Amino acid sequence: MEDRSLKSYLLGPGPAIALSVVLLIASFLLTPTAQNSEVFGNYYIALIIVNVGGVVVLGVLATLNIWNLIRQFRAGVLGSQLTLRFVGSLAILTLLPLIIVYFFAVNFLSKGIDSWFDVQIEQALDDALLLGQSSLETIKYDVLEDVRYAANRVARTNSALGMARLMDELREDGGFIQISQHSNTGRILPPWSSGLTGTLVPDAPDESVLGTIRRGLDYAKIEPVSGGGLQLRVAVSIPQSSPLRVLQVIYPLPLRHSRLGASLQSATAEFERLKFLRNPLKINFVITLSMVALMTMLIALWIGIYLSRKMVAPLGNLAEGTRAVADGNYQTQLPVMSSDELGVLVESFNEMTRQVNNTQTALTQSRQFAQEQHGYLETVLTHLSSGVMSFKANGQLRTHNSSSDRILNTNLDQFKGGTLDQLIEALPTAMPLFTSIRNHIAQSEPEWSQQVVLQSRQGRQTLICSGTRLPDQANEGTGYVIVFDDASELIRAQRDAAWGDVARRLAHEIKNPLTPIQLSAERIRHKFFDQIDPNERINLDRATRTIIEQVESMKSLVNAFSEYAQPVQLKLSSIDLHQMIHDVLELHKHESDQPSYVFDFESDLPYILADQTGLRQILNNVILNSRDALMDIPDAQTEVITYSAKIKDRLHVILKFVDNGPGFPEKMLEQIFEPYVTTKNKGTGLGLAISRRLIKEMGGEIRAENGPLGGAVVIIQLLASTEKISIASQASVGNSLEGPTT
Repeated sequence: MEDRSLKSYLLGPGPAIALSVVLLIASFLLTPTAQNSEVFGNYYIALIIVNVGGVVVLGVLATLNIWNLIRQFRAGVLGSQLTLRFVGSLAILTLLPLIIVYFFAVNFLSKGIDSWFDVQIEQALDDALLLGQSSLETIKYDVLEDVRYAANRVARTNSALGMARLMDELREDGGFIQISQHSNTGRILPPWSSGLTGTLVPDAPDESVLGTIRRGLDYAKIEPVSGGGLQLRVAVSIPQSSPLRVLQVIYPLPLRHSRLGASLQSATAEFERLKFLRNPLKINFVITLSMVALMTMLIALWIGIYLSRKMVAPLGNLAEGTRAVADGNYQTQLPVMSSDELGVLVESFNEMTRQVNNTQTALTQSRQFAQEQHGYLETVLTHLSSGVMSFKANGQLRTHNSSSDRILNTNLDQFKGGTLDQLIEALPTAMPLFTSIRNHIAQSEPEWSQQVVLQSRQGRQTLICSGTRLPDQANEGTGYVIVFDDASELIRAQRDAAWGDVARRLAHEIKNPLTPIQLSAERIRHKFFDQIDPNERINLDRATRTIIEQVESMKSLVNAFSEYAQPVQLKLSSIDLHQMIHDVLELHKHESDQPSYVFDFESDLPYILADQTGLRQILNNVILNSRDALMDIPDAQTEVITYSAKIKDRLHVILKFVDNGPGFPEKMLEQIFEPYVTTKNKGTGLGLAISRRLIKEMGGEIRAENGPLGGAVVIIQLLASTEKISIASQASVGNSLEGPTT
């Protein structure tokens, strides 16, 4: 976090602005420093180092900003490409004029400095200096002649009073500041004369003046005055003086001559200095100009980067906001940082997102309401006992509920989008249903209702099917919704109720006269058997016995009717199916017409949840029917199979009886469990019907079919209990059955 804050600070405007101010001050000081030779040696190098260091740091900052922009561009950061374009444009607009001006400035600077040292200017300075020197030499010569003349007059004067007057006269006539006599050692010899501007004591000549005189030469030299200006010191020997005496005169030069001379001297010295610094000066000016140009370029580049970011920032925010809206964030609001066109654009974007968010909120609420309605409808359809399917106009399956899968005993999810022809081909057991739907859709019937019968392994199914044409929506064509119910159980229950009522009435109507008939037959036999002729006794006995037997048979039929009509009362418990099979077969063990039995029992088979009496009646019925069907079959055999299986998330036990007999007639197969339906010459046809009622009450199923190689197959499916059967009970079944069983 600290590294990121430091990086943000370095790339921000603070360091660049502070550094730019320092560089501007250093560059401002660099120009006069380069022109002043005295300051040049003291500060110029330091200022150059400061400028170079600042330019390097500013270049590093600009490079970091540019590299950061390039990284953002490569990373696909919004606004980076536009920022680079702005920076490139500003760089071109700034650098191109700056480079042109720089090259012209360097050229003009070089030529300008060279023009300072033109030959004519140097000659003019020399001529001016020579002219000034000539003027001064003329003055020196004139004053020297006057002093020589004065020395001759001094030599001819002997009295002290005359000498004093002569000194004053000579000073006033010559315009001298001071006139005095000196010995050859420089000692002042009175009298002397000084003007108002002169000193009270005359200046003694120095050794250089006295040495010149001793050599027999005259001395004349211009000297500067401490208060400003120039003066001419002239000294000559006084003729015929012994020992040697020196007359010294100080003559003031006019102030104008002093000023012109000083100015000419200064100009000449400055010219010589600049001439000496000509090449270093050019180099220094070029370096200074280069530093200023480079600094200006870097500052302009950084300013371009900063301004580009400031200008592009609203566009980048707008792009980010647009992407956020595209990603589904409709609550995006951007800060309005200006009141110009960009600010108006951002405000328009914010208004758009507000409206989109309001619309999206309303749409979400509408969608949520639709989802709630859809969920409600889905829940209703899921828990609806009726099957519901919807088809497109071209017969493609669109939706269906779970009841459709349950009724048709299949998974329609794998056929979603399939046509009716494909459904007919893939589901042959449901062919009548889909064929009926296809025909009604082809006829464009708005509504229809039809009863359809399906044949499956579970038996006969009677479906009540209704269809309705849907309104055309979204130009997808007219669709259809199909609702169908499995009325098999209802029809079967109605049939059972009808048969039960018939059985109850028959039992009541038949049972009442049977007892009197039987009693009357027994009374007739008992009363007349000993009274009639012995030959007729045989006929009487046969007739009465026949009546009594038929009455007993009718009573059995009436009892079967009564049993069928009575409601089933079961007591469910955990039962060992293998032991129950053993017990039932044990009852028929000694019958001579029993088939052989083959057992295929699952080890560790779970107990079943059933009523013991009802299960015993069911097994006994199935075994008797199998025995009767195999009566005339050589090598008759019945295979008994048990195994467990998970059906609809519940564990079930399956019991199969498979024989090698003639099987069930195909025409009677779907009605084999109906009352009064039988394949035997004798019997009521209620055994299997009662068995089915009992199994249904136990929560199981029973069905009959023909085997692939012939023979009848009866399948009983019962709920499994939590207890397990012992392996010993399986062995006891096979070991205890002897004779025809194997």
